[in-house]
Amino acid sequence: MSCTDSASSSHGGEYKNFRQITRDRLLLEMLKSSSSGDSRGWKVLIMDKVTVKVMSSSCKMTDITDQGISLVEDLFKRRQPMPSMDVIYFIQPIKENIVMFLSDMSGREPLYRKAFIFFSGPTPKELVSHLKNDSSVLPRIGALREMNLEYFPLESQAFTTDHDRALEELYSKSSEKSRQFDITMTTMAIRIATVFASLKEFPVVWYRAKGMDGTSAATFRDLVPVRLASAVWDTISMYKTSIPNFPQNETCDLLIVDRSLDLIAPIIHEWTYDAMCHDLLDLDGNKYVQEVPNKSGGDPQRKEFLLEDHDPVWLEMRHLHIAEASEKLSDKMQTFMSKNKAAQLQQKDNSELSTREIQKMVQALPAYNEQMEKLSLHVEIAGKVNKVVRDEGLRDLGQLEQDLVFGDAGTKELIHFLRSYQHTDTEFKLRLLMIYAMVYPEKFEGDKGTKLMQVAKVPSEDIKVFQNMKLLEGTNSKKKHHGAFSLKFDAHKKHHALRKDRTGGGEEEEETWQLSRFYPMLEDLIEKLGKNDMPKDEYQCMNGPRPKNAATNDTSAKSGGTANHPNSRRSRRTTKPHASGDGHSSNSTSAATDFKNMGQRIFVFIIGGATRSELRVCHKLTAKLKREVILGSTSLVDPAQYISKVKMLSE
Repeated sequence: MSCTDSASSSHGGEYKNFRQITRDRLLLEMLKSSSSGDSRGWKVLIMDKVTVKVMSSSCKMTDITDQGISLVEDLFKRRQPMPSMDVIYFIQPIKENIVMFLSDMSGREPLYRKAFIFFSGPTPKELVSHLKNDSSVLPRIGALREMNLEYFPLESQAFTTDHDRALEELYSKSSEKSRQFDITMTTMAIRIATVFASLKEFPVVWYRAKGMDGTSAATFRDLVPVRLASAVWDTISMYKTSIPNFPQNETCDLLIVDRSLDLIAPIIHEWTYDAMCHDLLDLDGNKYVQEVPNKSGGDPQRKEFLLEDHDPVWLEMRHLHIAEASEKLSDKMQTFMSKNKAAQLQQKDNSELSTREIQKMVQALPAYNEQMEKLSLHVEIAGKVNKVVRDEGLRDLGQLEQDLVFGDAGTKELIHFLRSYQHTDTEFKLRLLMIYAMVYPEKFEGDKGTKLMQVAKVPSEDIKVFQNMKLLEGTNSKKKHHGAFSLKFDAHKKHHALRKDRTGGGEEEEETWQLSRFYPMLEDLIEKLGKNDMPKDEYQCMNGPRPKNAATNDTSAKSGGTANHPNSRRSRRTTKPHASGDGHSSNSTSAATDFKNMGQRIFVFIIGGATRSELRVCHKLTAKLKREVILGSTSLVDPAQYISKVKMLSE
């Protein structure tokens, strides 16, 4: 018996997206593979607190029971003996888990008949030896494998390492010499590496190398992406010899950056349906609670809905501009009501319905109710979002935010807004001041920042947000239009701007919507990576990049960066939609992406939290570059969460 990894591969055969491969590995490679020979009956599945998150992020309970699992248990909770049943352990390879396993399966009366053990990550040899040294347990082990699957899919093209406190643990004033820094870095690296183990991908590992060009001394924060890239590379290099059929040559690209790449994206208002829902509504993750009328006439009932890939309306609307999404939802509702038989018949007087019409209505009602429920849900959500936009004056606020970033507004416009919209939510005004501080850092020197906060009626203790932003910025050299923040920024620069407008290059302009001018810096970076044109002064590679003229595949060579970007427009709409879309148009939704003709994957990992605008960009560029772009991060953050994390950097 040996501790081995499975030999499945993502190469060849039908193309499956990132999340599909993850799900198949868990259900088929782990659960189904344990149901063979004399182990075909129902089984118990035991997981720890980490692996239960891994499983729940990819699979539903019905998926698990379909593979012969009758009971799911927690490793560290007291469990009833089931000596006639086999058990599957999906656990982390750590000492306390091994101790619990041996407690379950050793001695004369084990809790279960036979155990199939699947480790979520690389397993230290001493732990395997510890298992094998127990002579009573060894005959009861049916399988001992490394699944190397310890990441958490968020959706079809995104995952996290579940490090919600990464900013605090890696970038705070006390983190440099803390033991937690090393623990977080090691765990993060292993979890990222298991993505490549699962997909059987061997990446070219790029990383942001701030302060390594010799012009200034690199801080320990500058070196976080470097250290993470090195740790990921070490683990992936080990896979080349330990995992059967693992590629020996590079098959994809991995880019590791940190939040300093773009400090504006986490706080500026992103005007897509997805971002607006998570920014303005009180959601619990992706969970929305709707109050529906009680049929018996009592208090309204609360019903939970998940805004996720299984909802076709959500998939279609999530990356649309909120104005376009609202229009489409209204049109869909009207079309549905006019064409659906059940809806038409319900609008008739009951006395006028024939027996045949009643029969048709009954037959159509289940499908009608399900579709009606989805549509009415999103109509309600969009209505709530639009109400907040109106009540808080967010259109004017959003316009000012983007004008500041693009150098079209300054102190005069800021003061005018703060005095005109005194009742705007305090958090929104704080975000506006944070953007202003990044564009005009000299305005926050001395007590200037405090005076601005008084005008904005923002609590004085929030001054630490501006101080802590400098911790994330790091080295001041090579500062270009990346949205970084430093009090040493050139105060005499005539034109303050942290973004440049993206021009159309002469081709037909794409459809644009008001307030869709902003774009995250990740978009430019991924396009450069897709063209193998990374700026060598800021980005380095662990294993040597391809020759600059080498295309990863025919389709990416043809599409890599040749399409034009939409001009910014402040009018509501300009020309007709262009075929490639601008990311705010329904033409670029991931649902329409043809994955069968994809080139090599691009993986991007952001230390310190990714934003919904960056997730949208990954979907957009997947269609444009013909390469599946997968976004990884320590967590997916919304503006309020991000600000809370920044505040904790000095605590």
